[in-house]
Amino acid sequence: MQYKEVAGGICAPKGFAAAGVHCGIRANHSEKYDLALIKAEVRCAAAGVYTTNKVCGAPIKVDRAHLTDGYAQAIVVNSGNANTCAANGVALAEECCALVGKALNIDEKDVLPASTGVIGQPMVIDPFARGIPAAAEKLAATAQGSTDAATAIMTTDTHKKEYAIQFELGGKVCTVGAIGKGSGMIAPNMATMLAFYTTDAAVSPALLEKALKTVVPGTYNQMSVDLDTSTNDTLIIMASGLAGNPEICEENADYAAFVAALTAIAEHMCAEHAGDGEGATHLITCEVTHAPDLKTARAVSRSVVCSNLFKAAVFGRDANWGRILCASGYTPGDFSIDKVYFLESDKLTYAVYGMCLYVCGVLESESPCIYQRSNGNVESSVSFLRNIFRQTENISKHTVGRHLFIVVDACDNRFLTEWRERIVYFLQFSFYIFFQVFFRLVSYLVHCAEHQSFVC
Repeated sequence: MQYKEVAGGICAPKGFAAAGVHCGIRANHSEKYDLALIKAEVRCAAAGVYTTNKVCGAPIKVDRAHLTDGYAQAIVVNSGNANTCAANGVALAEECCALVGKALNIDEKDVLPASTGVIGQPMVIDPFARGIPAAAEKLAATAQGSTDAATAIMTTDTHKKEYAIQFELGGKVCTVGAIGKGSGMIAPNMATMLAFYTTDAAVSPALLEKALKTVVPGTYNQMSVDLDTSTNDTLIIMASGLAGNPEICEENADYAAFVAALTAIAEHMCAEHAGDGEGATHLITCEVTHAPDLKTARAVSRSVVCSNLFKAAVFGRDANWGRILCASGYTPGDFSIDKVYFLESDKLTYAVYGMCLYVCGVLESESPCIYQRSNGNVESSVSFLRNIFRQTENISKHTVGRHLFIVVDACDNRFLTEWRERIVYFLQFSFYIFFQVFFRLVSYLVHCAEHQSFVC
């Protein structure tokens, strides 16, 4: 299926507007946008997926209650305070929905709240009372509206994350757009991650929810940075139906095409999240083929890239393929490790920061993709490790567990990176001085020996 990347993020699909404003949730930020608002022209089919953490944010509880009928029309998001473990959390989230409903003249039950930031901090309604009307006035169905909203939900992210693609359903051009945030507390089963999708495709609430829950296990649930699962993970999608395609009410060809498009945009957003991991220097995509089943393929890929030894090998440029084999071996599942093999040839090595990683099977991608963090200090190589797990040839090659994104050396923050470079420079300079002194002393002694004139 062919997709076309388009500008506009969540405002690219028909019928959506967005805005971002500063409302003063964080006292130490006087100008940063910290409140985002997304509004649809019409009441939309909607679905959500949330954190598996037993401690969850108050907005998630409100979302689940508001989505019981499968419809929504607006999303309000704040950054800087997670609204988790706050005594008035649920009441405050519901009050925010009421403020949005009043500002947009819609039912407050059609508003979905979300929060991200520090856990356990008290919250008051005052910033929202100022910010929500301002955001409602600023709503724009433009690329800038999407960008402002994407900026407003950022916390430790170094750059905004937004994307949109177009595809065809029933002869009509449909669009899916997305914004997201998250760069720390990212582990399998989502992350400190917020993502908001909009589409103008016509999809029934039941099929929209099924599509979302089909896509998430192989994308967001396969993403990891630091093995911590957050309390506020939220992924919400709204479908306006304004593209004019026949409504998807059953699992037919159009449903499969919609799931494929949703998967494509989710894979892109996952790479954005993991690639922007706190202190990240490398991004790895691990793909497993020839596994006996999808569950095993995903488990093996997770074991390999979540291995601290393997992450250390990638960061240290140490081509120790034994760590890949080791991680494959301790993966739970019914498979024979005797069928796993590695090929070591020039054709099957892949350089990451000068390190060669040995991979199994055929390297399907020869071209590296360079990932540049917005601060300009850290350049990460995106490597594709293909076929790291191979069973017998007669097993279907279509049994694939792929796109497990993980940032290597997430604890290696920019402060430590800067000091490591200084230490290396100091050691190099020290060795230079030492050898200069040493060679001059040797030259002096040789000269004195030749002329038999020592000075004591």
